[in-house]
Amino acid sequence: MSEGNPNNHLEAVLQNTLPPNDFRREHLDTRSASFCGAKWYNATIWLGSGMTTSCHHPLPHKIDLDAIKNNPKALHNTPEKKQQRCQMQQGERPKGCEYCWKIEDMGPEHVSDRVYKSWIYTNEELTDAFTKDYNEDFDLRSLEIAFDRTCNFACSYCNPAFSSTWVKDLKQKGAYQDLISDGRNHFTHPHDSSQLFKYGEHNPYVEAFFKWWETDLHKTLRQLRVTGGEPLMSAELWKLIEWFEKNGDKSQTSLAINSNLVAKKELIERLVNVKEHLPSLGVYTSAEAVDIPAEYIRDGMVFSQWWDNVQRLHEADIDTHCMMTINALCLETLPDLVQRIMQKRKEYGGNRFCVMSFNILRFPSFQSALVLPDSIKLKHVEKLKQLRNAGLDFHEFELGQLDRLIEYLQVVDKPHSEGFDMPRLHNDFKQFYTQYDIRRNKNFATTFPELEEWYESI
Repeated sequence: MSEGNPNNHLEAVLQNTLPPNDFRREHLDTRSASFCGAKWYNATIWLGSGMTTSCHHPLPHKIDLDAIKNNPKALHNTPEKKQQRCQMQQGERPKGCEYCWKIEDMGPEHVSDRVYKSWIYTNEELTDAFTKDYNEDFDLRSLEIAFDRTCNFACSYCNPAFSSTWVKDLKQKGAYQDLISDGRNHFTHPHDSSQLFKYGEHNPYVEAFFKWWETDLHKTLRQLRVTGGEPLMSAELWKLIEWFEKNGDKSQTSLAINSNLVAKKELIERLVNVKEHLPSLGVYTSAEAVDIPAEYIRDGMVFSQWWDNVQRLHEADIDTHCMMTINALCLETLPDLVQRIMQKRKEYGGNRFCVMSFNILRFPSFQSALVLPDSIKLKHVEKLKQLRNAGLDFHEFELGQLDRLIEYLQVVDKPHSEGFDMPRLHNDFKQFYTQYDIRRNKNFATTFPELEEWYESI
């Protein structure tokens, strides 16, 4: 593990030469079998709803509005997180971290995200987290924050909590009908609690964030990632960037932005132009398929525009990262996307172009790749093995995540879902995409011909 102070997650990962399993054994499990640095130093905070979590796996919980009035650090240091820190110090598994426990229970050779979420922190930081009183307020090192849910996409696996376009869909066309598994509530109402304050209204959570940012946070934070919605459509993002333009020499915080990269050209160019005022800038975007399948999964995407913008940012020396959400619909063209990225790495030289992560979809469970028949899953496993062994210029951690995906498709027999059997998940799969086609003017069968026979049989 690098003991330096890397400016961003990519640098930390590239500098870390210790294999993931060795890192887990030497830096995590020697402390406790459930220890994860993210519980202390990492947070995701949704300022529109006043919710937080330690990473994108545990369900979010409410931030105490009274607590942040006098202590903006309470945006992160909530009673729930402090209790979970106590559990980890004692080797107990917090229930909300089930995603990682499910991966680790596949066998000791399997690497969960608590490894990848922890190895960006120094050994000293991990020691402090493990040995200090769990009730202490800890300063963040990495933060993902959403100012609001304004978004021009309505991705199939997203929902109104994170997309204003999804809100518009439900308000105009009503709830999805006859969904019975754990995904049903994602698509039945506009999630008004996810955006408590209208545009232009005073938001005390946003106020607390900027108060914390201007006093302490800009000094301690190594990476700030702004998500959404679509951040390029948020006025608060540009307010933050204006702070950097005026005060960039006061902070070493690396700024990263989660963007679908199908924004107006002038916004992409404005993003390119502000790079000179920032200590570091990276863009995290998402795709897991190509062409029409990609546009079906991520409604609102124009794949050619997305691909052009990924290249534009790389040519402007802005690190790009592709966060793939592995779901039931992407496996057929996922290898094509990886091959295209690898070809561009070869053309540009080096291996920094569009660094990939293979993130296994958890909710809604009926969209999980595990709902597919075994014969289809095994076909994709073989294709992924061929891709993995093709001698392509993968980063080590990319190979680790690809290996994890292959094993997941082979070993895990049902999604992260309690109390619902596979027939119920299949029901929701068919019900959802039948209605999705009508609402979005799409056609499942023609977009995914390899799944048509199975789909029609449900």
